[in-house]
Amino acid sequence: MIVPTRVLFGHAYGKYALGAYNINNLEQAMGLFQGNMDSKAPFIIQISKGARKYTDKRMLEAIIRTADEIWPDALFAVHLDHGDEQACYDCIDSGFYSSVMIDGSHLPFEENIAVTRRVVERAHAKGVSVEAELGQLGGVEEHVSVDEKDAHLTDPQEAKEFIDRTGCDSLACAIGTSHGAFKFTGTQGIHYEIIEAIAALKPGFPLVMHGSSSVPQDEVERINAAGGNLKGAKGVDPEQYLPAAKRGVAKINIDTDGRLVWCRVHRELFRDQPSVFDLRPPGTIFMAEYAKFIASRNQYLGSAGELDGARDYVKANL
Repeated sequence: MIVPTRVLFGHAYGKYALGAYNINNLEQAMGLFQGNMDSKAPFIIQISKGARKYTDKRMLEAIIRTADEIWPDALFAVHLDHGDEQACYDCIDSGFYSSVMIDGSHLPFEENIAVTRRVVERAHAKGVSVEAELGQLGGVEEHVSVDEKDAHLTDPQEAKEFIDRTGCDSLACAIGTSHGAFKFTGTQGIHYEIIEAIAALKPGFPLVMHGSSSVPQDEVERINAAGGNLKGAKGVDPEQYLPAAKRGVAKINIDTDGRLVWCRVHRELFRDQPSVFDLRPPGTIFMAEYAKFIASRNQYLGSAGELDGARDYVKANL
């Protein structure tokens, strides 16, 4: 069942983080739903601008609606990831999305506030929640590309002012993570002190972690062994997910890891079975492997086993 993002945040806040997983096709959707049902977790489906353009935005929406029928006990929100102003309006007006993200993080502070405020007014009129972003993550993911020298952490005092002036429902903060598969070069990690400072200034307000894929080293090694070239790829330690959630992060975005699972499955199958040209064998393997991966991430997020409690919370708060 598709539910409002804000209600899922209400159940998760301070206890666990909702996994926000990007999908682009049928196989990802099938694996995502199965993994969340296997681990009994509420979740958020993220659709990016790139995913909406990959085939046609209506195709992904139809896949999600069908998955909702296949797994009627699933509890999830549908979210636009890294939208510009026009994409946000399109999703708000569609009546399909639970929430949208307006990414004005590349703009000057006042301009970011202005565009976010416009989207908030349009979204709230339709009952849609808005995620905004303050501070800039480095790295590359789809159309988002920020040189590390231009990345900067979120200032807690600015975050409070931004939230108060825009009326946004959640805020993506730059707290040390970055987009893509090459997040860290050493032992860097999450700046918990920034989360704690914002939570102290805005108690109960949901924060969001972008660029949070863990880039499992076993996946990287298997990809490279099958002809890949991802040397130096390193992600966020998943053991940091739950401590961040306990401090006020209600949503953690995971995209790159799903791509790594896809890459590993296909590289290994085509290496080991070079005569295969049917798309279904690798697709079948991927759906099962992605489901296992999703279930494993939900354990780190603390969302595993929360489905029944979340459902009761939704019923009481809709």
